[in-house]
Amino acid sequence: MSVREQEKVASTYAWRVGERLRDVRQQARLSLQAVEVGSGHEFKASVLGAYERGERAISVPRLQRLARFYRVPVDHLLPQNVGPELRPASSRDGIDVDLPRAERDAPPPGGSVTFDMGALDACDAPERDLLQRFVAMIQVRRQDFNGRAVTVRYDDVRMLAFVLQTTPDGLRRRLGDLRLRL
Repeated sequence: MSVREQEKVASTYAWRVGERLRDVRQQARLSLQAVEVGSGHEFKASVLGAYERGERAISVPRLQRLARFYRVPVDHLLPQNVGPELRPASSRDGIDVDLPRAERDAPPPGGSVTFDMGALDACDAPERDLLQRFVAMIQVRRQDFNGRAVTVRYDDVRMLAFVLQTTPDGLRRRLGDLRLRL
């Protein structure tokens, strides 16, 4: 690959990273200024905007700090649909990390449970850590980090009930008792 072709790939990749950064920030319903203030001015609005437009490349340490600020996994800030030489290992290994929008946005079927993420973070029940890991896994799978609520589909409710050695109805009652459901 020529130097010119390498520069084009790098420029395209920076633009794609910026696109992901913007998507995650907007899912969190934050403005550039809100990120600047919320991060204690670590991420200046103008610099973050340059990252989002692909005008500047973000370093890995800054990307890690920004992921912590957004409360998402670092790899969520990286583009998923890229050429084979730039594709993350998890994508090459056959794990579907980028669901089609129709599947992500489909209305939940009956029997689903919607978690109140704020209540889950504040919960002190013994099953909290397991519930948080389970819901985080679903958020990563759907690429949905709005931070307020996560709806768990019926099949996932059944699986979670099995892991917690109860029935789906027993799980719903327990989550209701803990005030974790919306």
